[in-house]
Parts: sequence; structure tokens; C-alpha cells
Amino acid sequence: GSLPKWVVNRVSQILAPKAMKQLYRAGLRYPEWKRHHDPWYKPWVYPEQSSVPSLSLAELSLQRADSLECVDEAGLPE
Repeated sequence: GSLPKWVVNRVSQILAPKAMKQLYRAGLRYPEWKRHHDPWYKPWVYPEQSSVPSLSLAELSLQRADSLECVDEAGLPE
């Protein structure tokens, strides 16, 4: 379903600033937290530290929207 625009606008006026404040405070505390929690583990800087298996470029392919399978979900329960 969809929500009325006024609900989305009202919720975003209340929740978005609170979420941004929490994110800001967490960012301020992050350096101290990281010093105590595996400070040398940085897979975003050192990919060899990542435990997620990597994909080879040969396995990747571009897909165009018109070539994708059309899935009919009309008969599925909600």
C-alpha cells in the first residue's frame, strides 16, 4: 500500500532530524569505539581483509530492463 503524502511529510519532519542527530552523535563517538574494537580491521580500505567472497568480472553481465523476465504476482496472497 501507500501512505498519504501528509503522513510521509509529517513523519519525515519528526523522524528525519532525530535520525540525523543520532547518526551525528554516533559518528562523533566512532573513533573512540574503533580504538577498542579491532582498530586494524578496515575491509573498506584493505579488501584482502573482507570475508565476503568476491565475484570475478566474467560472472557479471549488464541487464537491460526490457530483457528482464516479467513476473506476474497478481495471484499471490499479500
